[in-house]
Amino acid sequence: MRRLFFIPFILLVSAGCLSDEERINNRVERIHKSIMTVDTHCDTPMRMARHFFDLGKRHDDGCIDFIRMKEGGLNAEFFGVFTSQGPRTPEESDKVYQKALAILDSIHASVDRNKNISGLALSPEDAKHLWKEGKIAAFIGVENGYPIGTDLSRVENLYKLGARYITLCHSFNNDICDSSTDPAGPEHNGLSQFGVSVVHEMNRLGMMVDVSHMSDKSFYDVLQVTKAPVIASHSSCRALCESPRNFTDDMLLALKKNGGVIQICILSSYLKQPEPNPEFDTLMMALKDKWKNIGHELTEDEKEQRWNEISALRDKYEKLATVEDAVNHIQHVVNVIGADYVGIGTDFDGGGGIDGCRNVAQMKNITRELVRRGFSKEDIAKIWGGNAMRVLSRAEAVSREMQAK
Repeated sequence: MRRLFFIPFILLVSAGCLSDEERINNRVERIHKSIMTVDTHCDTPMRMARHFFDLGKRHDDGCIDFIRMKEGGLNAEFFGVFTSQGPRTPEESDKVYQKALAILDSIHASVDRNKNISGLALSPEDAKHLWKEGKIAAFIGVENGYPIGTDLSRVENLYKLGARYITLCHSFNNDICDSSTDPAGPEHNGLSQFGVSVVHEMNRLGMMVDVSHMSDKSFYDVLQVTKAPVIASHSSCRALCESPRNFTDDMLLALKKNGGVIQICILSSYLKQPEPNPEFDTLMMALKDKWKNIGHELTEDEKEQRWNEISALRDKYEKLATVEDAVNHIQHVVNVIGADYVGIGTDFDGGGGIDGCRNVAQMKNITRELVRRGFSKEDIAKIWGGNAMRVLSRAEAVSREMQAK
């Protein structure tokens, strides 16, 4: 009896000797062991499609691989099938659609090569099953509806290949909707008629409609049309950082009414007004001009070299926002609409990465800041994937309801 009493007593005494930081760190570790964590957007597949890039091997020159996902306590990732926009002609549409299919194939291939530690996830249930097995869940999202062109059948094809959201546009207007950043301004005054059909088709299939990157009017149009909650896979708050890519408080309130979720993007220029950095701006412009004026379509090796040069320049000169800045945006959403409507979409390998969380191995630093601010384990679980999985589950339910009619 003395021995049984003595051990807990020693543990209590030892616990009392821990510093506040040690107690926080211990809590962070316990939380990450007990919840499934999800990041809803990365651009790592851009590298996977350029050359043989194995997610099962460590790549310290990038942001994400399965090895560092384990280190950072991230259980599930939405790998983005990104295609940049070119001319909107049938020929270019066919070409870029084939490119999107090639990127999708590279994701499948990388997951298949690493079946011992990962698996493709098509639903929240798949992700939970893989998590319980100690494996990483690889979701797929399509960033930019440009490859769809005006062929609605491609939406279902992408779904069948594993895509579970489509970001309807990117930096420029396309045939679906207006972008928030097209220098030419609005083309459709929001969602086009074809875009309405795309949203209906995504609802029918059970795909999440991703409203990141689109204009404010496009966002409100989608909310009028969709039968399911939407996701902003990587966006932040305009009240804290004036960017057309970010959501106003009125947009947050509309998102809550829809039942959707905004996944805070940890790209510095969406978190904090950039400080003047003329040396970086000049060097970056010169570097982009160099590659723009190369005189031929870039080879895959040249694309990789360009990526490495841009990354090195950013690492050396860019003034990054901090983990505290990122959690300020999470806190703002919670203050405006509650903890049920916010999550994290890093945009790693697409510009995402901040001081204290430059790659996936450092993801626990976000949890650490949430703990410091007094967030409960329940709310942290919602932020770290629970809300995004709720939206995907509801999209699936809406699909079943529509197909039952």
